[in-house]
Amino acid sequence: MSTISKKICLVGDFGVGKTSLIRRFVEREFSDQYLSTVGVKISRKTIELAKTPEQKVENLQLMIWDLEGHTKFKAIAPSYLQGASGAILVADVTRQETVDRLTEHLNLFLSINPKGFIIIAFNKSDLFDEEKMEKLLTTYDFSEQVRVLSTYATSAKTGKDVDLIFEKLAHKIVFPE
Repeated sequence: MSTISKKICLVGDFGVGKTSLIRRFVEREFSDQYLSTVGVKISRKTIELAKTPEQKVENLQLMIWDLEGHTKFKAIAPSYLQGASGAILVADVTRQETVDRLTEHLNLFLSINPKGFIIIAFNKSDLFDEEKMEKLLTTYDFSEQVRVLSTYATSAKTGKDVDLIFEKLAHKIVFPE
C-alpha cells in the first residue's frame, strides 16, 4: 500500500476555530483556551481512502497548514497557500464579519490554486440556533462555484462534521472525477 502526501490549508479570520478544528481532527482534543497562530503551523494525519468499498485502499498523508488569520498576514498568505490541493475555509457563525469575508478567502485561494478544491466550514455551530444555521447555509450557498464541494455547519467543540470535512476534501483530492 503506497502513501501519497497532499497539502491542504485552513483559511479564515482570526479566532474562527481553524486550530481547534485541526486539533479535533488530528489529536481528538478540544480546548476552550484561545491561542493565536503566528504565521503557519503544520500538522500531519494519515488516513485511508478507497474510491469504492472493493477498491484497494490508498494511504493519504494530509499536510494540514493552519494559517494565521490576522489581516497583516495577507501579504505573505499567497506563499503559504502555494501548492495546496485543497482548503477548508472557516467562518465563525457568531461573528458575521468572518462569514462576509469567506468570498475574499475563496478568491485568494483560487487565484493561487485554480485547480484546488474547497470546503466551507461554518464553525461554532453549537453556539448558534439550528433554525438560524439553516438560514445561514441557504444564504451563503457557494454551489455556483465549481471548486467548492460543500458547505457544513461544524463544531470543533462537539466534533460535529469535523472528520467529514477533512475526509470529503481528502477523497476529492485523491479521486477528483
